[in-house]
Amino acid sequence: MKHEALRLYEYHVWANEKVFKRLQEVPEGVSEQEVPSVFPTITQTLAHILKTDYVWLLAMKGDSYEEVGPKVGVLLQELKGKNVHELRKLFAESAQQFRDFFGQISMEDTAPYTHPALGTVHARYADIVQHVANHGTYHRGNISAMLRQMGHAGASSDYIFYLFETSAVEQ
Repeated sequence: MKHEALRLYEYHVWANEKVFKRLQEVPEGVSEQEVPSVFPTITQTLAHILKTDYVWLLAMKGDSYEEVGPKVGVLLQELKGKNVHELRKLFAESAQQFRDFFGQISMEDTAPYTHPALGTVHARYADIVQHVANHGTYHRGNISAMLRQMGHAGASSDYIFYLFETSAVEQ
């Protein structure tokens, strides 16, 4: 049986894809329209989700706080000016990198995560995956709110919808 953290990660991937599918349905330019929100545009919100996923993948792989910073700087430069279609491809590549990594570890193993101001925490990989999924959920909610501010419906990406959709496939 699949570890619950892996299922949660697959939900994260599924929910991101639901957002991308919804963004295909709205008029072109909506994802770049500035609105008063946590991030100015939907594409900037998507880039933030992707960047944070990348940070945690690097951390789970053992990169230190000091090593992650420069790598994230490179990614941020690469993300500048990316449109929704380009970001969607990068999200798919990121998901594959996560899956490849998951094939090499046990979700119950722990690893240290050190932050200069917060100290060190030893957390299970499963806990970090849960954080990644929770973080994505929060910002997908921001995107739905942004879409609504612009007069469009958001994406239906609640976990229960994932369960209904995937349980139909599993049966």
